[in-house]
Amino acid sequence: MYTATFIFAKGDWDDEFHALDATIAAAARALPGYLGEESWDNAERGLICNVYYWESLEALQALMRHPAHLEAKRLQARWLQGYQVHVAQVLRSYGDGRLAVQDAHLQRGS
Repeated sequence: MYTATFIFAKGDWDDEFHALDATIAAAARALPGYLGEESWDNAERGLICNVYYWESLEALQALMRHPAHLEAKRLQARWLQGYQVHVAQVLRSYGDGRLAVQDAHLQRGS
């Protein structure tokens, strides 16, 4: 499993941003190999973090090549005050079983 962690500082979001964001989210969820996502805010630092889970690096790269994603990357400076992406391979995933897991694939390696 792979993760793509997108950390960003929110800027001014307009209708175009929300429409493009919705298109990218729908495209990601429709791609073979998409396993799920999570997001949270770090109010102290003013950051938002989205983590996307992928079955393979190829599945993640399919989203990166999607025209809507390429458009968002080109226009990001209009809506964000900075961003960083971390792509990682998950070696292990485990817990105490009390948290609901979005997809059984997220429990691999436990």
